[in-house]
Amino acid sequence: MSHTAPEYALAARSTAVDGPNPSTRPVRITPTLSIGGREIVVAAGPCSVEGYEMLLSSAHHIRNSGAALLRGGAFKPRTSPYAFQGLGEEGLLLLAAVREQTGMPIVTEVMDTRQVSRVAQVADLLQVGARNMQNFPLLAELGRAGKPVLLKRGASARISELLLAAEYVMANGNDRVILCERGIRTFETITRNTLDISAIPVLKRETHLPVIVDPSHAGGRADLVLPLALAAIAAGADGLIIEVHPDPITALSDADQQLTFAQFTELMHSVALIAAATRRSIHSYTPPAAAPADGIATQPTLVPRDARRRTAAVA
Repeated sequence: MSHTAPEYALAARSTAVDGPNPSTRPVRITPTLSIGGREIVVAAGPCSVEGYEMLLSSAHHIRNSGAALLRGGAFKPRTSPYAFQGLGEEGLLLLAAVREQTGMPIVTEVMDTRQVSRVAQVADLLQVGARNMQNFPLLAELGRAGKPVLLKRGASARISELLLAAEYVMANGNDRVILCERGIRTFETITRNTLDISAIPVLKRETHLPVIVDPSHAGGRADLVLPLALAAIAAGADGLIIEVHPDPITALSDADQQLTFAQFTELMHSVALIAAATRRSIHSYTPPAAAPADGIATQPTLVPRDARRRTAAVA
């Protein structure tokens, strides 16, 4: 390796620093779903898991619109300790129950080393949020967990720091890492973050890892999600992760940036057009041939009828 090569060249890059563009290596999520191929993968769902009915209706709609993954936070890192922190274990049960009903794979965030084993029992893809990008004990534990990892870029992280964070996961035995550009903090305040479009081709050049984009957290406003999503696909992103809610105005977290069902349907139609222009297509949901991943069984009696009613006071 060249003396000037960055440290992340050890694992996150498959060619010499001065060589040709490395090819993206797809990361397999389920037997029928991989991220990083010619098909664009869209994950969508509410910011937070708030209840069974809202999660189930969201899953049905995003699946029918062409999404392949259901996202939803059971554990929520919040800037204020008084904001809604998610339903925790109850939220995991709801995710498992909805996957049993719909067959949709799940992506959800893990925040602590003590949560890894339990979340890995339920989730098909484990998300590391921007605040935890440099939580090195958590990254190392995820390297030993045996599940694919979605690693979000920190709000003030350089690209090299994102790739070194990925190294922690891979150095501990897990090469199934997907990078997520979700906007960085700049002097601009009119948007929640500034989406670094240039990071997409740079990451595609510097690493073999798949790259997806989160336009919801980048813009922080529902009206910005569509144009940012289209720009991301045009720039070569392998997928998107979008926040969608049955009634965004009543959402317990990130209400301003969540799309309605109608807005998400419009987004998927527009994304398909951009994908076709770049000789790609959308990977739609494929029904599983067997039982849900990891054989997780859920019991309807454990599903709360109205989680919102019990948690609204916390928001």
